[in-house]
Amino acid sequence: MAEQSCLVTNDWICGEYLRSRSQELADATVQHIGITVVSVLIGLAVAFPLALLARRGPRFAAPVLGLTTVLYTVPSLAMFSLLLPLFGLSAALVVTGLVLYSLTILVRNILAGLDAVPQEAKEAARGMGYGPGRLLWEVELPLALPAVMAGLRIATVSTVALTTVGSLVGKGGLGNLIEDALPSFFKAQVLTAAVLCVVLAVVADLLLLGLQRLLTPWTRISGTVEAAPAKTDAEPPAPAKTDAGPPAPATVKAG
Repeated sequence: MAEQSCLVTNDWICGEYLRSRSQELADATVQHIGITVVSVLIGLAVAFPLALLARRGPRFAAPVLGLTTVLYTVPSLAMFSLLLPLFGLSAALVVTGLVLYSLTILVRNILAGLDAVPQEAKEAARGMGYGPGRLLWEVELPLALPAVMAGLRIATVSTVALTTVGSLVGKGGLGNLIEDALPSFFKAQVLTAAVLCVVLAVVADLLLLGLQRLLTPWTRISGTVEAAPAKTDAEPPAPAKTDAGPPAPATVKAG
């Protein structure tokens, strides 16, 4: 009796599914990557001016941070329902929702990075004639990059996961495959799409980590210097040497 196909037996791991649905998997993956990249880039573009506004003082920081935090607490189904009259059943609906979710992480990390810039560095730049704009772009932002990149990595990984929710409107990338497979419990499709989501998140995080190390070479140098033990070529001081002999005994001359 011929061995039954893994598609017929509905196995979790099925090479035949990968071969027969390779184009479908590729299209879903490309859509997932596209929605994620666009959402993160727009989120970063929106979060940056909001962080600059928030750092001007508590009067601006409270409403900006409060609003972005409230947006993050809105369930995805409710968020998409609220945005539906504006964007309809389109990719713009999903992208807008993901941008709003990313603002909490990005605004807070950008703000934290800028606030952590040493005051001495800013004072030195002002003493050299740097204006506010040049100070921001050439001094503060480079020093704030580690915190900014950390927030970008978190926002990207979370966006990869949240993109699957876009399957509610048919624009969820790999989430579409998961939703289509659940009614019939198509095991190979559910597992493959889920694994691809995890792989995308890990690859995106590693790429951003590499970009962070490329943009902040001074962090690697300082870490190497701190880790290296102190080395000195100085020899211990030699004991003092004298050629003088023992003192001569005192003589007394009798009168």
